[in-house]
Order: sequence, then structure tokens, then C-alpha cells
Amino acid sequence: MIFAPVIDALALPAGARVDQRVPKKLLLEQGAPTAADKRQIQDGIEELIWIAALKPTNIGVPAFKDDAREYLEIAVLTAAFRAAAKPTRLAELIHRAIPYPLVLVAAHGGALSLSLAHKRWSQGEIGKVVIEDVRLTSPFQPDMLTAEEASFLAGLALSSLPTRDLFALYQGWLDHVTALEAAQITGAFAPPDSADRASAQRDALAAHARLQREILALRAQAVKEKQLNRRVELNLEIKRLETELVEAAMNL
Repeated sequence: MIFAPVIDALALPAGARVDQRVPKKLLLEQGAPTAADKRQIQDGIEELIWIAALKPTNIGVPAFKDDAREYLEIAVLTAAFRAAAKPTRLAELIHRAIPYPLVLVAAHGGALSLSLAHKRWSQGEIGKVVIEDVRLTSPFQPDMLTAEEASFLAGLALSSLPTRDLFALYQGWLDHVTALEAAQITGAFAPPDSADRASAQRDALAAHARLQREILALRAQAVKEKQLNRRVELNLEIKRLETELVEAAMNL
């Protein structure tokens, strides 16, 4: 089974296992705001399995509640996507549809990806839960892992995560996803060892992605620019942003 390397790496206790199929009807009712999204769910998902429900009673980690959110359990699901699926959008729709914080392992075209997203109460609709930023790993081949991907999987075990409460535990998995994103730039997998370091790593990743977008846009503009002086100005700006890009990578 293609999901086995990741599910095994999570090292979930037997008492938390559910192993039940999730009907597409649930996603259509809860996570499909547009007709196009409904088609994506119908045509793009082959199978969705609820692997485990992690609760205080079966993993010994307390629930979490503050003014923004309440975490009573964490869901672990696998999703098999069809060839024509749009995996990034489908992952977001699945996170939207599941009311609990979710660890989603998705398979598409022989590759796997892992995604997580914090959830909070909606400020506009009482009782409704909304997702925050979805962190999604790049697809990886479970039988052809890079050194960084192997280190990532080795650190996913439930027993190695923070146990203060379910929010801290879930954040531990999120920090590992962020660390893998950083490793694909730096070549070294280094999970953050503190909340401050995790925040700094997320900020550096956001800055790195923004700078890459700006550099690409300026390069495209420079190619089309006919005035020599303006082209020189654009190239100088590109050089400046490339220096900032290197600095952002060093902060990862």
C-alpha cells in the first residue's frame, strides 16, 4: 500500500485507529463552495479513508481550548487522487470539510504528499470552523526518498512530538512540514527547536517565496523592456532581490 511508509512513520496507537471509508457526500456537503469544487471532488478523488482519531483518551495528550480554537481530537486521513485531479485544491477542500485539525496523506500519480492546517472558529458565523494556512509538502516517492525526506519521515512518530496539548502536538507536525520545505532549499533537514525558531523559519520561507516571485516577474519585464536605461534599472533591482533571496535562505 502506497500510504504505508507515512502511516507507519506516524506510529499511531492501535486504540486510535478507525480505518473507515469517508463518503464523498460529506465533502460535497461541507467542503465544496463552488460547482467546480464539487466536480473536483467527484472526479478527482478515488478513495478517502479515515485512518485514526487521536483523542486525549487514546493518546494521553490533553485537549486544547482558547479564544480562537478548540482541539478535542486530531484526524488522520488518506486520500487517493485520480490522475486528472488538482491535488493542491483537493487537499484544501478536504481540510475545509473535516471539522477537526487534520493530518492528510494524499497519493497522486505514484507520489505522496502530507498536508496540515490549523483551524479556528469563524469570526462571522457562530459555530463554524475555518482553516488557516494549508502547509503542503512537495510530492515525494516513498520508495525513492531523498536524505531530507527520509529525515522528515523519521521525525513524524507521535511519540516524538510535544505532549503539552493537542494544539502543541499538531504544531509539532506542522513544524516538521515547514522544516522539509526549508530543507528543499538548504539541503539540510533541521526541525525547529523552539517556537521562536519555528516562527522565524516560517517567516523566512514566506520571504523566500515572495522574493522568487518578484525576481521572476522582473526578469520577464526586463526581457520585454526596449529602453536600455530601464532595462539596466530592472537588472539592478533583480541583483538586489537576489541578494535578499540568499539572506532569506540563510535564515532557514
